Amino acid sequence: MMTIDPLRDVEDRDAERGLALSGFCKSGCHVLLLAISVLSGSLSVFAAEEAFVTNEKDNTISVIDVATSEVVRKIATGSRPRGIVAAPDGSMIYVCASDANRIDFIDPLTGVIAASINDIPDPELIAVSPDGHFLYATNEEDNALSVIDVGARKVVSVIDVGVEPEGVAVSPGGHLVVVTSETTNMLHVVNAGTRQLLDNVLVGSRPRYAQFTPDGTKIWVSSEIGGTIAILDTASRRIVKEVRFEVAGIRGEQIQPVGIRFSPDGSRAYVALGPANRVAVVDTATGKVIKYVLVGVRVWHLALSKDGGKLFTTNGGSNDVTIIDTNRLTATKTLTVGRQPWGVATLQRK
Repeated sequence: MMTIDPLRDVEDRDAERGLALSGFCKSGCHVLLLAISVLSGSLSVFAAEEAFVTNEKDNTISVIDVATSEVVRKIATGSRPRGIVAAPDGSMIYVCASDANRIDFIDPLTGVIAASINDIPDPELIAVSPDGHFLYATNEEDNALSVIDVGARKVVSVIDVGVEPEGVAVSPGGHLVVVTSETTNMLHVVNAGTRQLLDNVLVGSRPRYAQFTPDGTKIWVSSEIGGTIAILDTASRRIVKEVRFEVAGIRGEQIQPVGIRFSPDGSRAYVALGPANRVAVVDTATGKVIKYVLVGVRVWHLALSKDGGKLFTTNGGSNDVTIIDTNRLTATKTLTVGRQPWGVATLQRK
């Protein structure tokens, strides 16, 4: 049996497959082995882990091989892709096509849009439940949170929240969903089981993003205009600490926190500082900034590799992605992607 090398010339592959298939009548077993070989060869061109970057102005996703730190392909999406998240099992990526008023379900291997959930007004960000059964999308124009049943591929609930909702996160246990509303300046807490609004908490000016700590005990909320991170106790839903940022040579109004990611062990938080063109590395125990890492222009959102060793930043003003080595806290590479990269999610093949 021949083993097909996916990097060979297409004509060589076709010829090789043709020769092997000619033996079909001789041995059904040989055909089965050939099919397995062809399938293995075709899938091996895809990386074990990839980062998916939404490009607002190009209506595309740039796909980055995490191991090689190279852009390997592009995927077409609906109009103005923004928020993006991967299914927990790695089988699908979900994308907010904001100007198309829909959520796209995209096969990460083929790039094919497998389904679209329509009539979701201006979806901004999206989160997935830990079991992968539900999606939660913020609808900026309708001041609401849409709950989508992934299996049924339909909206099953719409929950009213504050004005201009954007950030959304699900607790590690899947019991709570939180939403930030930019104009109301609040964090809204929703019971995921009953889909009832439990609480509204006043935070800093123009909250853009929320993230639970890995252990679920705290919620971090970034306030873009306020220039701060509010840290809330999940149980009491009270603010217990505030993180402020000061970057030498940068005016205070340019420091606009947006995206947040935690290291796998929860000891560090990485915060995108928007026009300050920096990512702040914060000690979560003390709330103190360890380091500011210079990245591209207008950094929006962040994603970590599975092992936590690489941090990917979307830089909307310079049309690129910065890759940070989190062990050395150093930017190691800049990759040109599409126009106005906004969201980013990593996916590891199971």
